[in-house]
Amino acid sequence: MAFKEAAKTSDVKVAFSHCSYLINLAAENNEILVKSIVALTHEVERCSELGLAYCVLHPGAAGSQDFELAIQKIAAGLNTVLQNTAGSKVMILLENTAGQGTSLGGSFENLKQIYDLVKSDRIGYCFDTCHAFAAGYDIRSENGIKETFEKFDEILGLDKLKVFHLNDSKGDLGTHLDRHENIGKGKIGIVPFKYIMNNFEHIPKVIETPKEDDWDKINIELLKSTVHK
Repeated sequence: MAFKEAAKTSDVKVAFSHCSYLINLAAENNEILVKSIVALTHEVERCSELGLAYCVLHPGAAGSQDFELAIQKIAAGLNTVLQNTAGSKVMILLENTAGQGTSLGGSFENLKQIYDLVKSDRIGYCFDTCHAFAAGYDIRSENGIKETFEKFDEILGLDKLKVFHLNDSKGDLGTHLDRHENIGKGKIGIVPFKYIMNNFEHIPKVIETPKEDDWDKINIELLKSTVHK
């Protein structure tokens, strides 16, 4: 397989996927729920075939349902997918969300509720900086980012944190606005990115920042420049 051959000589140490945004394991509509479980099963199978370590998943949206019921649906869907892919080593990483609308996963407590109903070593977490800030975690200062990860560790466990999405935020703290900005150009600032780059060097990181012009290169070089030599 071409991908696996190319991966052998790539500088990328850990490769993973991001699941389709159409997947909603909390869907009210049963047809959509079944399709979501099938789609996630196929995603895990593809990751296995390609030799990817993780697939990152937005937990889902409750719609008009009670949040507790929606959480139970997500957990049940994850359990089904894990059973469907029992021979796989691929981990499904629940990503913290901005908490917009009825989406679940905006709080660490939400993610813990899901995890406790699944309790599999194939479930882990992806931490998105923009989403955390938009959901109300004030990570702008060094004390703020430290306290946030202390809370993360207390509730979820840092040993289960496998991936970072590093994005600044166009929206203000706690606005639940999921709009990414270039590093250091939004409402978050550079401080938490320096902290993450120097304290979680072993965890892979991805930017999901705006793609105009040369901003990918600029963002990556800026992040690299924050690392203490």
